[in-house]
Amino acid sequence: MIADKIADKIAERIETSRIIPVIALDRAEDAVDLCKALDAGGLRVAEITFRTQAAREAIAVVAKEFPEFALGAGTVTLIDELEAAKEAGAQFAVAPGLNPKIVRRAQEIGLPFFPGIATPSDIEAALDLGCRLLKFFPAGEMGGVKTIKALYGPYAHRGVRFIPTGGVTAANLAEYLATPGVAAIGGSWIVAKPLLKARDWKQVAALTREAVEVVSKGPASKSS
Repeated sequence: MIADKIADKIAERIETSRIIPVIALDRAEDAVDLCKALDAGGLRVAEITFRTQAAREAIAVVAKEFPEFALGAGTVTLIDELEAAKEAGAQFAVAPGLNPKIVRRAQEIGLPFFPGIATPSDIEAALDLGCRLLKFFPAGEMGGVKTIKALYGPYAHRGVRFIPTGGVTAANLAEYLATPGVAAIGGSWIVAKPLLKARDWKQVAALTREAVEVVSKGPASKSS
């Protein structure tokens, strides 16, 4: 199916970059400078979350100005948000939890969707819906790397892969990326609120570059 091929292509891009910056923009007009900073740091992936009113407009701006980016919508917890993300040009969507109604609607409109999980029951519900690339959230509070290893064991043969998010930082990035079953990480430290508020694009680019260097030095995700 075409939809499956699109989802596989997006998943491959995410697994290649291995880092998804989780962005909460208060000003949609900042999206251009932010993505320029990410690009300067060597990253062409962005997840713009629906935690702010500027999300839809920011996604539309990035979709138009940066078509080469793998562009996602984050914190998608309502069908209205899902549909708005699709209309604005998002190429994938992510949620902190697993809502079967939203997953099914995403499949209907052809938008790759990565739901959030935290338990074995969540994983089995996601598998039942055809989802295998899953956000593990909140990673730090749920036990981090230790829990990922425990969860991956019984489900590795089902093709499950994780995107741990929540508590991932520059200090533990390498450990997460080296963990079997981790396809990529979601993190906000390179696009932290204070940096966005100050429009400190130079620091965003520097932090992005540092994170990308960690990826380049680590084991490839395919060997996980």
